[in-house]
Amino acid sequence: MKAAAIGLAGLGVAIVAVVALTTPWRVLPAGAAEVTPDPVRDFGAAQIARADAFDAATSAPSYLSLGVSLVIAAVLVATPLGARLIGRLKGPWWLRALIGVAGVYLVSLAIRWPLGMWFETVLRDYGLSTQTWGTWTADRLKNFALQLLLSAVMVVVVIALARRWPRRWWIPASIGAFTLTLALSFLYPIVVEPVFNDFTPLPQGQLRASLLAMADRDGVPVDDVLVADASRRTTALNAYVSGFGATRRIVVYDTLLEVPEPEIELIVAHELGHAKTDDVLHGTLVGALGAAFGACALFVVGNLLRRRTGVPSLGDPKAATLLVGLVSLATLLSGPAQNLVSRHIEGRADAHALQLTEDPATFVAMQRNLAVRNISDLSPTPLEYVLYSSHPTAPQRIAMARSWGLFHGQRVP
Repeated sequence: MKAAAIGLAGLGVAIVAVVALTTPWRVLPAGAAEVTPDPVRDFGAAQIARADAFDAATSAPSYLSLGVSLVIAAVLVATPLGARLIGRLKGPWWLRALIGVAGVYLVSLAIRWPLGMWFETVLRDYGLSTQTWGTWTADRLKNFALQLLLSAVMVVVVIALARRWPRRWWIPASIGAFTLTLALSFLYPIVVEPVFNDFTPLPQGQLRASLLAMADRDGVPVDDVLVADASRRTTALNAYVSGFGATRRIVVYDTLLEVPEPEIELIVAHELGHAKTDDVLHGTLVGALGAAFGACALFVVGNLLRRRTGVPSLGDPKAATLLVGLVSLATLLSGPAQNLVSRHIEGRADAHALQLTEDPATFVAMQRNLAVRNISDLSPTPLEYVLYSSHPTAPQRIAMARSWGLFHGQRVP
């Protein structure tokens, strides 16, 4: 236990160090005056009211879904219910562990299913969803299957290692978790993303030529820009960068092709900022260290809680539900910290887009367009901001662009 605790502390220090060194805690140049975000300045009363109404309509199912996740995780890590149910099963240890994991996920899916339908209905009412109930169900089941597969593999491997090396299984588990996270991040664009979307190269034309020329000017190697068929699910606008090395790609939603080309160029310039500073690679490194940290934490915390939950040892199949609960709880509790770091990284990508295009006026117009089209929350409550905001709000991004423009002596829209 002592060695695992030392490993846990060491990995924690490594995570903090990497995050501290790779996170841009200040995105504007030193000396730049910060403009105060003000939704009223850039959005009309009707737009603000619509955003507030949408936020109110989606808050209830979102908070209830979060509450369900917390309650299920708490039951699994604080009571012997899961262990008792698995104890009634017969068969090989690995089969009992798999049934235990599947049972937890199925219960969670069943409870959260009507909440998901509630949320989807709101999206349809506001014109954001273009899905049928059939395609919505298919997407939800695909996501469920992927999560179940990863969780089941994790639990069975951990129990197998604990059976083989009861006192030191955290060492191979940490190494395996680190390696698997790196591999999944590399493979995600070519293995997982195609399960949910079809991708085609951006057609030949002025826009494609402009985007590739901008990437070349920025010194970011981009062989292609892909278009995702997002319109079969949503009317929202988005773009993203995923993968690294040979699998790095910039993807734009097909819905984004409807907006003016200068705004598309700015959005892609933002994504080039992520690629130029290797944000995906850095995020993967933090995620891999976090996975190794999690493996050590499972050993330490799992052994502290196993008696309370009726688990003889972490090498027993009865430990399956305890392990699922601990991972779920860790995922939920780490969300606010991940969002904090993400907001700063997104701010740096915004600043990069402004530096590359030198067009704060179009940036402001683009952020207004995105916020209105996506019905973004313009003034989230502190709790919503901490729990759900992985990006700065639209008023914050617009204010940053004005600050950048003032600092560089450009017209401030």
